[in-house]
Amino acid sequence: MKNLIAVFAAIVLVAGLTATANAQVTGTATGSATIITPIAITNAGNMNFGSIAVSATAGTVVLSPASVRSITGGVTLPAVTGTVSAAAFTVTGLGSSTYSIQLPSSYTISDGASHTMTVNAFTSTPSGTGTLSSGTQTIQVGATLNVAASQAAGSYTNATGFPVIVNYN
Repeated sequence: MKNLIAVFAAIVLVAGLTATANAQVTGTATGSATIITPIAITNAGNMNFGSIAVSATAGTVVLSPASVRSITGGVTLPAVTGTVSAAAFTVTGLGSSTYSIQLPSSYTISDGASHTMTVNAFTSTPSGTGTLSSGTQTIQVGATLNVAASQAAGSYTNATGFPVIVNYN
């Protein structure tokens, strides 16, 4: 009987150690990544407010994303319009993706001398967010040109350009 108790105690001891050793288990997981087409933006056309006539009163020329001009204050739009165009950008990337559009707050153009005008109140079509339906979309950008009273005649530009920033949502 003593042998039977000793054998039974040994079996219980081995079973207890085996259960303790099996208390720890391991799970596994795999890692993966999907590299998508990078989003890109290229200039497809520069902004041009066209010809503007000034007076002794300051004013503005508002250029819509559809390249339509309107005026306020002491500026007029002469019959000879010159080139009028909203800026255009082509955005490319992963089809069906949405992206954010960030426009500048202001931009200064100059006649190369000491005369400047501020361009601000930028607007775009689409506005705020775009969708790359087939992996591409065009953004049209308009803005407001602030013309000083008796603004000096000349051709105003800024060769550096203004930034339009896009990023996947």
